[in-house]
Amino acid sequence: MIGWILLGVGVVALLYAVVIYNRLVRLRALVREGFSGITVQLRRRADLIPNLVETVKGYATHERGTLDQITRLRADATRTNSVGQTAQADAQMTGLLGRLIAIAENYPELKADANFRQLQDELSEVEEELAGSRRYYNATVRDLNTRVRSFPDMLFARPLGFDEEEPYADADPAIQVAPKVSFAG
Repeated sequence: MIGWILLGVGVVALLYAVVIYNRLVRLRALVREGFSGITVQLRRRADLIPNLVETVKGYATHERGTLDQITRLRADATRTNSVGQTAQADAQMTGLLGRLIAIAENYPELKADANFRQLQDELSEVEEELAGSRRYYNATVRDLNTRVRSFPDMLFARPLGFDEEEPYADADPAIQVAPKVSFAG
């Protein structure tokens, strides 16, 4: 009788371990899918940049330094392979794109150019998709990391090769601080 009870407990424990393992596999697959979504949007943005830069070059010839820097960084941004490197390259590219748009603001004829407006709209759409991809990735990382750290999953996670994943974070400390507004003259 005790042998059957021990066998039953062993089978239940084994089935529970299988359930935990399958759940962790599913969560890890979602994390990888989420990161893939980020890289797809970064690739779309990188593919738009040469067209945007060429359009701006036609109007803003004395801004060549910024435009060349954007082109160089675009090449670097597509060669990253870790979450941290990707986030860092993404943050740098976002900053340079902001400078590119600021340059365009100084050229009314460029802002009126239909091709530039279309590229700017496409870039805006990609940026929205990228933000959504980042949120999805971080949500899946949160879910996986919660499971890896929670009891009883933690008893099985590390021995089965599941570790916490790195969230997608912007390392720019400026975004962590509210801007100072002053109306003093």
